[in-house]
Amino acid sequence: MDVWTKSETVDPEVRAYVYSLVNAVGGRSTLDESYAIGDDALATLKDIRRWLLLYDEKTNRLDVKRVLAEANLVKGDLLEILAAWKDDAPEEGLRSKLALACLELLVPLTWPLELSEDKASLNTHRHLPYLQLAQVDYKRAILHHEGAPILRKVMRIALPCMAKPRSERSKRDEGTIMLMMFLLKHVVMINQPQYLPSQGDENDISRAAVIDAFHAQDVFSLLLTLGSGISDGYQDHDVEMLEILYHLLQGISPRKLFMRKEQVTSSDMLEFKELLNKEDALLSSFKKTAPTRHNRFGTMIWVKRDGQKLSTVSGQSTITSNGTVLQQMDTSKKWNRPKFKGRVAKEAEEQTTLETSVDLPDSSRAHLRAFIEDFLDSSFNPLFSSLRKAIERELDRVKDSNIKQYFFLMQWFLAADAARKSQVSDTADASAENQFAYIAAVLDQETFVLLNRSMQRATDEKDWRTLQSTLAAFTQILLTTQRMSESQSEEDQEIAENILNRIFYEEATHDRIATALRNYKQQGFVYLDCITECVHVFIRLLEQYSKHNVDMHIRSKRRARRKAQRANPSTADENADQEDAAEDEREAYRAVNERKFDFSRFVTKFLNQSAVNTFTEFMQYHAEMSAEQLKRCHRYFYRLAFKVERAVLLFRVDTLFLFHKLIRGPGGLPRSSSMYGDWETLIRQVFRKCVKWLSKETDGQGWREMCVVEMLFSKIPSTMFYLDNGYEVVVEKKAPRPPAALDFKAIVEDSQKIGIAVSIVLDKVKGDELRWIKEQLQKAIEERQAWQDAEAARLALVEPAVVETEEQSDPPQPPMIVLSPGSEERKLSLFKDKHLRLLMSTIGFDRLGIAEDVDAQWFVPSSLSVDQLKASLEQVQKAEFDPPSFDDGKSALDMIRNKTTILPRTSDDAPGFIEDDSEIGSNDEAMFPPNMREKRKRTADGAEPKKRRRLTKRDDEDESLSDIERRAELRRQREREKSAKIKSKLFITESDEESDAEADAEFFRLEEERRQKMRGVISNALLTQTTKEKGRMNTKRVEEEPDSDEGSASDDTVDEAVPAVQSRRPLFEALSSDESDLEDIDGSADETTQGNDASSSTSVDAAHASALKTISNNIRIATREDDDDELPVMKQPTRLATRRAGFVLDDSDSE
Repeated sequence: MDVWTKSETVDPEVRAYVYSLVNAVGGRSTLDESYAIGDDALATLKDIRRWLLLYDEKTNRLDVKRVLAEANLVKGDLLEILAAWKDDAPEEGLRSKLALACLELLVPLTWPLELSEDKASLNTHRHLPYLQLAQVDYKRAILHHEGAPILRKVMRIALPCMAKPRSERSKRDEGTIMLMMFLLKHVVMINQPQYLPSQGDENDISRAAVIDAFHAQDVFSLLLTLGSGISDGYQDHDVEMLEILYHLLQGISPRKLFMRKEQVTSSDMLEFKELLNKEDALLSSFKKTAPTRHNRFGTMIWVKRDGQKLSTVSGQSTITSNGTVLQQMDTSKKWNRPKFKGRVAKEAEEQTTLETSVDLPDSSRAHLRAFIEDFLDSSFNPLFSSLRKAIERELDRVKDSNIKQYFFLMQWFLAADAARKSQVSDTADASAENQFAYIAAVLDQETFVLLNRSMQRATDEKDWRTLQSTLAAFTQILLTTQRMSESQSEEDQEIAENILNRIFYEEATHDRIATALRNYKQQGFVYLDCITECVHVFIRLLEQYSKHNVDMHIRSKRRARRKAQRANPSTADENADQEDAAEDEREAYRAVNERKFDFSRFVTKFLNQSAVNTFTEFMQYHAEMSAEQLKRCHRYFYRLAFKVERAVLLFRVDTLFLFHKLIRGPGGLPRSSSMYGDWETLIRQVFRKCVKWLSKETDGQGWREMCVVEMLFSKIPSTMFYLDNGYEVVVEKKAPRPPAALDFKAIVEDSQKIGIAVSIVLDKVKGDELRWIKEQLQKAIEERQAWQDAEAARLALVEPAVVETEEQSDPPQPPMIVLSPGSEERKLSLFKDKHLRLLMSTIGFDRLGIAEDVDAQWFVPSSLSVDQLKASLEQVQKAEFDPPSFDDGKSALDMIRNKTTILPRTSDDAPGFIEDDSEIGSNDEAMFPPNMREKRKRTADGAEPKKRRRLTKRDDEDESLSDIERRAELRRQREREKSAKIKSKLFITESDEESDAEADAEFFRLEEERRQKMRGVISNALLTQTTKEKGRMNTKRVEEEPDSDEGSASDDTVDEAVPAVQSRRPLFEALSSDESDLEDIDGSADETTQGNDASSSTSVDAAHASALKTISNNIRIATREDDDDELPVMKQPTRLATRRAGFVLDDSDSE
């Protein structure tokens, strides 16, 4: 059936009415063959528009468009009315209204037709081919109208509206501009359908014809005006501008566009030569098996396959060798390619469109190059900034296809800018200005965020076309940044360094690229080319950057579990609270940390089996690949096999067969190819490695057989180490760590402990464990009661004398009762669950074995009587149904704390006991005082130094008691660590090494005086300990300059939420920091010291030892008292935030 035949499916009444409207618009005059407009042409055009809206679009039948195409409305009437509009005609007359009415009809008639499976009707399938060919004719008539430039007339309609400021434009003005943009987009989009016959010269509607028409009719000037002013008054038309540029530049090579004429000729000759070489390679491989005069006679053989199956192969070439037979069988197979429908078919069509390359003549290339240069200089930054904001805000005018077009144009213009800069002469003064300022709109942080978000979304939704465009844009950004780093301008180098730091700093970006490489699955050659190029550029730049920045860090994210804890559970909504608690239990969040970057570990993300499969699939297209693509794959396999030493991933039968085919054929790389030598060397080395791998000597047997079997399958990570080395990796299993021991706070009474522990277990939703504890208690009561009854019966049978003898000796103890967990899960819970262990310990159960032993058993000790077990069971049962309540809205968790473990002291830990010189630093902390602070010196003029104000934090009113206790414990631990650092040099000086008798006598005399004064000070301090002395001690401690020790940094701030408790001044500091303190002591202390001195021994050694012992004992007393007090912990000063790559970090490693 001829597509131009009048359709018989259109309703005759509809056809007659529409034909009458077309005839009323106007027609050719019989006198001079000029076009005459009808009297009611304006009203008629509006009626036709109503028919399009109310009939075609409502019923989805396309009948009116079919009738209008048959009536030749566009070429016979609409274009003639526009051509008759003279340039000197008034803008507000009838002609301008007619022109606008024609434009309102041209837009729907040229609107691209898409066949939707869910909305298409029978008439749609019948009318679609005819209307597509009609639109091709519309485009040809618009571009090559003989009477007048139609596109210029269309722009003339919208120019008055564009001249108005945005605030003064009406909706009608915006609609007029929109109609003009739509028509320009449709003119660029309409192409000859591939499955329909052409009705004219296709060069009339080619891309070159569109470019020449746009240049001749000043459409490029209009686009530059809109692009440069897009941020001022044309924000609503940025998407239409994007679509026009996308369809105008799609398929055009930016590198070839900016070549000079002789370069284009040379490039075409090289491409033609490569095609000839490929053809020669195909012919040479075909000649080996091509039919000749003598082998056309019938030859048929049977090939016996597995399972006694027979296959027939014809041709005399099959009798030469077995390999030829199998090859002939493979070549004779035919693949019935499935015909995809729906989304897959649409994506395949888009892929075919992207693969199509468009060649332009010299004139069209010159016109387009001039437009692109002007666009880069004036319109690129405003347009792409506006588009980015529109996509981020998810405006209604932005569709999913526009996002793909945005990233496609981004990479196209970046490549065009690179090609333009490469053509600039080295002698030109190009370094005087910022060469990359014209493309700065796509190199900012907001664009990177949008790019990463779109890439992740496309990966999650498996939108491969969008992912392909984002990968191409990301690749061009990397290449542009590399060119910036190689620039002579220091400012460009600094900007490039910052961009690379922001890109490589996020580990999520690395993982996203690796995921895109691994997830290849039948996306086509263009996708393979895009992802392999992105990976190649990314790895190469990252390797260079990591070598240049040795101290490189990346920010990684790991998933962790967060558990919400409520302090005031509501009893009214108990079920709702339980559901919320369960939901919070499953809620996950991102824990971010920073770690040092290791390129050798990072690159393994791209060197796994899935990534190798992607590059291997790409090499299946080696006959169509360019030298650059072959080089890209060669570098990847070289890095895999020799740099990272993972050649075992290539030891698979299909991969090795492909490599052998590349250099030995048939259908391999032509020897004339520039990459043949490199590939031949690489493949030889890979096969050599494979042979060595097969013949490796190992301890066990069957290594070669195992390798042959492994060559049939892909390699998995769990066996990679064994396949590389021949032995299993030795993994040292660490002993499990027991949980932190819990204890009750001092305010908890003994009668409440079991109830609190039961309440905590119930809050953790561990009713099964509590039920098991009750069963074990009941069982223990029965066994213990039976033992007591049996023991009483035994004693009743023996004589009284024997009973008295047994009572005088040790009475028999009941045996301990071992608790049986009953399951492995409960056994593990008894080891890991600290709250369950607290309950069992509170009841009185004990654990047999070391703390790290998972298999250690719990038992009921002999010391627990039946009454105690019954009391514990009653408390457990009572707390299960009547949990304890607390004041101030506290929960049971607030009544417990982590138990502080104190190591037992041995005889070797006594003060002054040193077993070896190497153990000097390990003595008890009480042997030496805390760090003695330096006295603050006076200034040169004798003035007192200014006191430092301590910073206080005023917003800690809601701080819990457990936090205060925890911080107090940390403070005491820091003080003990500081005290342990104090060496004996505080008490032993160089004078002790002298052998002078007079000096020794003087030294011992001074020591005796110090001992006498010290004894008086200690006695006075222990007897009185007045508040006045404490205030004086702390006041003086505040006035002193803090030591530079690291542990003293936490004393710079004081918490005002809790009243500050003055800490005792260390005794050694009080005695040795200032000699004037010794003179202010009361006379009673001196008398006491003198009295004690009269009765003391005269031996110097005894006096010295006595003084040290007195000091150590008093310090131990003071330390024990300090540990018992719950002091508020000093806050650490706020550390300034570390900034890296524009992000605020918080890492203790960077301090």
